[in-house]
Amino acid sequence: MPGTQFVSWIHEVDFIRSVEFLIDRKEITGAVNLASPYPLPNREFLGVLRKAWGTRFGLPTTRWTLELGTFLLRTESELVLKSRQVVPGRLLDAGFKFKYPTWPRAAQDLVVQWRGDNPWGLLRAYT
Repeated sequence: MPGTQFVSWIHEVDFIRSVEFLIDRKEITGAVNLASPYPLPNREFLGVLRKAWGTRFGLPTTRWTLELGTFLLRTESELVLKSRQVVPGRLLDAGFKFKYPTWPRAAQDLVVQWRGDNPWGLLRAYT
């Protein structure tokens, strides 16, 4: 995969804050995109995540491994391969301010949270 497909993402803190924001504003109805205002290409997304994690390189994803993974998850590979630049226009227009609008800051925070007291980054679910 070339890594050019866009990734729309949102930090867990901003997800919760945006849901609370919308609950408090009854005048906002209909669909609202919950995503950071700055989607980025998958290659850049993963590069920033590797840097935050302290990993020098990542293994490339081939189409056959993607197909296998999506088969095991019982979903469609097309959902992973499609590129969407989702932005939260209605949320921003309503005055919502993101705590983590950019991926580098969000990735760093998430890595610190995930590792917690575990400097080696072992799976926190299993520790």
